[in-house]
Amino acid sequence: MVKRPEPSEYYEYYGRYIDLVREGDIISVLESELQRTLDVLSGIPANLEEYKYEPGKWSVREVIGHMIDAERVFQNRAFHFARRDPAPLPSMEENDYARVSNAGQRPLQELAQEFEAVRRSSIALFRSFDDEAALLRGTASGYEFSVRSTAYIIAGHEIHHRSVLEERYLLQ
Repeated sequence: MVKRPEPSEYYEYYGRYIDLVREGDIISVLESELQRTLDVLSGIPANLEEYKYEPGKWSVREVIGHMIDAERVFQNRAFHFARRDPAPLPSMEENDYARVSNAGQRPLQELAQEFEAVRRSSIALFRSFDDEAALLRGTASGYEFSVRSTAYIIAGHEIHHRSVLEERYLLQ
């Protein structure tokens, strides 16, 4: 699954995440980005875990909860498509998920551990796919996606939200 997906392999909205992913083996990218995110999270003081950079935005904890939820959704999509399940998958309403996730009440260290576990699971899943499986496609949210595009979306989504944490939450 080394090759970057073509624009026809995902809904154009997700190009903003895929474009953030550097060239190279996507498994290596998923591993190195995980470490970068864990490094950022380990440097966040306890008094900033519930910080929101403006009213109505998620707290630091809720951002991590959202990253966990989104990775699980895209991981499931990859699994579903790779197993040639023809059933279309639903959308994920991120704000509805965040509202009931309980991430805002959980310690950041616990969320970081869960994020790492979910990412390790994603890495194992994507390693299990051969070149043929990586190109398989399915429908989610009314749009077609390839298996390999979901790996790039996961990585780019993480990069995006880590950047938001660093820039808007002043966690540099």
